[in-house]
Amino acid sequence: MSLKKKLIVLNTTIMLGLGSAFAIPSVKAEENISDIQSQRTGIQSDISEAEQVIQELKKEQSKMNSQIAQIETAMRENDEKIKDTKQEIKDTEKDIVSLKKEIKALEERIAKREEVLKERALSFQESGGDVEYLEVVLGSKSFGEFVNRVGAVATIVEADQQILSEQEADKADLEKKQATVEKKLQNLKDMEVELKGMQSQIEDQKAETVNMKAKIEKKEAETEALKQSLENKDAGLEAQIASIRENIKKEEERKASEKADLDRAAEEVNSSNSSSEESPSSSKGEASASGSSKGESSSSSNSTKNSSADKPAASKTEASSKPSSANTGSAITAGYKYIGNSTYKFGGGRTASDIANGLFDCSGFVAWAYKQAGVNLPASTDALKNAGRQVSDSQKQPGDLVFFNTYKTDGHVGIYVGGGKFIGSQSSTGVAIANMESGYWASVYNGRVVRVN
Repeated sequence: MSLKKKLIVLNTTIMLGLGSAFAIPSVKAEENISDIQSQRTGIQSDISEAEQVIQELKKEQSKMNSQIAQIETAMRENDEKIKDTKQEIKDTEKDIVSLKKEIKALEERIAKREEVLKERALSFQESGGDVEYLEVVLGSKSFGEFVNRVGAVATIVEADQQILSEQEADKADLEKKQATVEKKLQNLKDMEVELKGMQSQIEDQKAETVNMKAKIEKKEAETEALKQSLENKDAGLEAQIASIRENIKKEEERKASEKADLDRAAEEVNSSNSSSEESPSSSKGEASASGSSKGESSSSSNSTKNSSADKPAASKTEASSKPSSANTGSAITAGYKYIGNSTYKFGGGRTASDIANGLFDCSGFVAWAYKQAGVNLPASTDALKNAGRQVSDSQKQPGDLVFFNTYKTDGHVGIYVGGGKFIGSQSSTGVAIANMESGYWASVYNGRVVRVN
């Protein structure tokens, strides 16, 4: 074999080997990159879900903050009402002290009047004695004395009647004042007890809301930590891909350098040959290298397609379910317009102004709601207990009244809407639908159910 032919065979063999060396490591590397990218796709999907969870938790926190603010407002207003009531109690107690002084003075006046009457009775023997008025008059020794005695007796009788009339008027006035002040004092004391009970209920609800907020914050912190961990893992995989690609680049550069060295060696051999004919081995080597390049391009294209196909899909948010208003009656649906648009007010819902501004207490709301359905109900929890017939808890239906032991037995009332929920005016939320099968309301529900006839 001539030197030229040997060089051609040698160059061709080397270039085929180089082409294989370029293609095999590159293909394997791209396969590794594809696997890593697939892992990244799953991690990025988890990161997206974690971000959605965090957003939902932030919304819950915002809702909890709003509820806490409403509760604190209700607590402040209730505190003011308690302070005003206590002041009224003090003022009424002062009135009672003043009244007692008046009573004492009146008793003294009555006692003095009785003394006057007693003295007159002794002097003229008006009654209980041995001599009657007639004997006093007929005992006159002269006509003038007779006239004087008749006038005196008439004057005394008139004066006595005046004294007796004043005594009766004073006693009646005293009894009226006593009854009025005692009733006012009792009403104020009852109101103070009710307000304190309501305050205790509000504080319990605030504690429950703060606890829920703390749980949400804890869950958010855990989700943030998970997200950070996933991001760190994703960054690590991204760095791994970059490292593999850098190694591929360096390997390609090394192989290209070796190829260039071989090309130069071949050129030197060819130059030493007297023949000017171009070496086929060089052409074949270039073709082989070109084929390798096409293989790498195809592998890169497949990797790109896989990466695009593995992009994380956005997760769907479940639609929050709402309790059905079917068959709950117009008394229930009437109150829906005040949900999220009302404020709890002690004694509210009994005037046109309160109703227009969405100001209700629990019994005031129930009475108003049923009035919209054409049914007149009393506006107090004690009276609502007897506004219909009582049924068992297992038989309760939408529209039935349900009662709760808050600051006292049957201290709160609402309208059952079905699904373990009721609508009512709560001190912390105003008019709202609340769950009576879990949380605070489940703990105070007493099982009393009244069906309005």
